[in-house]
Amino acid sequence: MKEEDTNNDVASIDIPLYGLILAGGMSSRMGRDKATLQYHGKPHWEFLYELVNQYCDRSFISIREEQRADITKGVPYIVDKNDYRGPFNGILSAHTKHPKVAWMVIACDLPLIDTTTINLLVRNRDTNNVATALATKESGLPEPLAAIWEPGGLKKAISYLQQTDSSCPRKFLIKSSSTLIYPENDTVLTNANSLEEYKQVTADLKQK
Repeated sequence: MKEEDTNNDVASIDIPLYGLILAGGMSSRMGRDKATLQYHGKPHWEFLYELVNQYCDRSFISIREEQRADITKGVPYIVDKNDYRGPFNGILSAHTKHPKVAWMVIACDLPLIDTTTINLLVRNRDTNNVATALATKESGLPEPLAAIWEPGGLKKAISYLQQTDSSCPRKFLIKSSSTLIYPENDTVLTNANSLEEYKQVTADLKQK
């Protein structure tokens, strides 16, 4: 992994960039669908879709088959093919459908990610690496579900999954050539996976 200068100008990039909001998880720790929770006055999948779509040629919601009814009519979605385990299921289902594009992948359990952070990620996209991922200064580890995955990188991920028992996209990025981007404030990458975390985030947002 390498760190990238966050002051780079936007490069001329020929590979299209599509957005993918990962909303197909089971939300077992939350006890309710994380994608439908509201932090900013609307279901969070909708907030993230609108946010990401400002920077992408096209954007989609990644869902399970039974979630079709929860998606607003007219919003593009990709149903998980269930060929892989974990988050790679949604990411690679999208890659299979559109294999020649890069994917900006954002998970629905990131309640504080904002325009500034997405802009930072896009401006520092490195097409020469497997992926460009956001990371916290505290951990120094890539956040694979807040990242731009290049098509060649996703092709390598498929080969990786065929050769290992691990289905963790973070482990794949750690072992690969990926670019890390550090937001000014680590809190923008806060995860909300439990009811307690959801309540804490919503309480903090009300105080702002």
